[in-house]
Amino acid sequence: MTPTDIADDSAELLPIATGARTRAALRTLIRPDRGRAILGLGVLVGATAVGLLVQPLLGRIVDIVADGRPADALTLPVVLLLVVAVVQGVTTTLGLTQVARLGETVLARLREQFIERALQLPADRLERAGAGDLTARVTGDVARVAEAVRSALPEMARSVLAIVLTLGAMALLDVRFLLAALLAVPVQALTARWYVRRAVTVYADQRVANGAQQQQLLETIGGAVTVRGHRLEEQHTEKSAARSRRAVELTMRSVHLVLGFYARLHIAEYIGLAAVLVTGFFLVRDGAVSIGTATAAALYFHSLFGPVNAALVLLDDAQSAAAGLARLVGVTDLKESAVRLPHQRTGSTSEAAVTVDAVSHAYGPGRTVLHEVSLTLRAGEHVALVGTSGAGKSTLARLVAGVQQPTGGTVSVAEGRTAPSVVLVTQEVHVFTGTLAEDLRLARPDATDADLRTALATVHALEWAEALPEGLATVVGEGSHRLDPARAQQLALARLVLADPPVAVLDEATAEAGSAGARTLERSAEAALAGRTALVVAHRLTQAVAADRIVVLEAGRVVESGTHDELRTADGPYATLWHAWSGSRAAPHL
Repeated sequence: MTPTDIADDSAELLPIATGARTRAALRTLIRPDRGRAILGLGVLVGATAVGLLVQPLLGRIVDIVADGRPADALTLPVVLLLVVAVVQGVTTTLGLTQVARLGETVLARLREQFIERALQLPADRLERAGAGDLTARVTGDVARVAEAVRSALPEMARSVLAIVLTLGAMALLDVRFLLAALLAVPVQALTARWYVRRAVTVYADQRVANGAQQQQLLETIGGAVTVRGHRLEEQHTEKSAARSRRAVELTMRSVHLVLGFYARLHIAEYIGLAAVLVTGFFLVRDGAVSIGTATAAALYFHSLFGPVNAALVLLDDAQSAAAGLARLVGVTDLKESAVRLPHQRTGSTSEAAVTVDAVSHAYGPGRTVLHEVSLTLRAGEHVALVGTSGAGKSTLARLVAGVQQPTGGTVSVAEGRTAPSVVLVTQEVHVFTGTLAEDLRLARPDATDADLRTALATVHALEWAEALPEGLATVVGEGSHRLDPARAQQLALARLVLADPPVAVLDEATAEAGSAGARTLERSAEAALAGRTALVVAHRLTQAVAADRIVVLEAGRVVESGTHDELRTADGPYATLWHAWSGSRAAPHL
């Protein structure tokens, strides 16, 4: 079963990087902090080397006791043991601190790259992948990588160093001790190979299954009203249960995998320790080494239990983190053709603020919504987009705003003095958790309180904003002071004023207000658009009446263009829409 099958037959999951590409990306992330990496590694090597003096010192104590020497002969090795403990503790702390800082820095850099690239993804690409896939990556996968960076990476560094240096120390005692210890290596190597070959697939599938589970939950909860309205509770419950069972099944497979892994490691430990003890017995019997040296060798091998097992056990965390990292790199490493491209730029002296040239757009094979649409917005002109549902209005608006890229043709925006050049305001406005002032400053971080009040006053929102419990310092958003849809839209329009783009796109930005707040929002939108070039997807035809020009879309094509009066008397599609709309508005008064 492929990852796509696990998630959803219709979903086009975001890419997952190959192992080679993931390693290359990791090297790139670490490169700016190579100095810290070298320093941390060097200090850990020193700490580990100092710690290896413990076993010979203990062996020396054994020889002193075995030879029947005076008790004061134990003073020096005991004092040295204390010194070793202190020095090793201090240097280990310093080394692990450097490694931890390196890991957190690299993790922060990875997060920034992921968020930057994810925000550039075209909306239709995210829709094809499903919100669950991206949500699972930004939560579960980031958490796995973060956990590995904070615990597994420092422990792995210590373990590998301890293994290498301990084996070297055993060779210095007598190479035959090293050869005896190496008898455990084949079992450990086969165990690691057995585990890795299975773990890569299991953990990759588990990440995808968790993403599919989250996607189903998001769809079910987000559409709860529709689900209940169509009596689809049982169907959605079964889908959620099926995806949960798949996730549990993969989790249990990983548990059985880990249990088998530990069982094989214990066998390797028994073989290695038995071999070292037998070797020590024969060497001491033949007078080749002292009892203390044989003791030190046995202690060295016993001390390997921890780092060897830790290194192999950390393969579990490493494989899980590697699977998560590959999913993150798959997004950060997307080719430029797969992310939102900036608008083409034209000279600022052009009379056209926006030029849409033969633009087509499809959401997949056989799902073309725009067909070679051409449109020019002159500087300062307000153009209203009108058409029936599904005509392609919102798609064209998003293409002009740069939220999506066309599958054919180009969208060019005249060079302006402000950034961004185009700002999009839709009916789906998000109020971020924080103070009202912080929410407004998302559009312009350096805005003063006076600037915020001016923007709010422009969109006729200052009165209610100052009437909030703490004024601009009132915490709004989820779990705090809730703004109704009309006020949330005014907040979005105030952000538009603060951003001060030369071109603004409104996609049914007044649709959520309801009849009571419609006129207020239309006045707010009109004030926010003053002095700008604007493309307005008209939810109410009163917005079209006020526009300089009306463009009528039908089945993804421009079928009419002109002023309200011209189109109303032309007896075309707009006239039909106008008569239907104005008739429905007049009906209540008949």
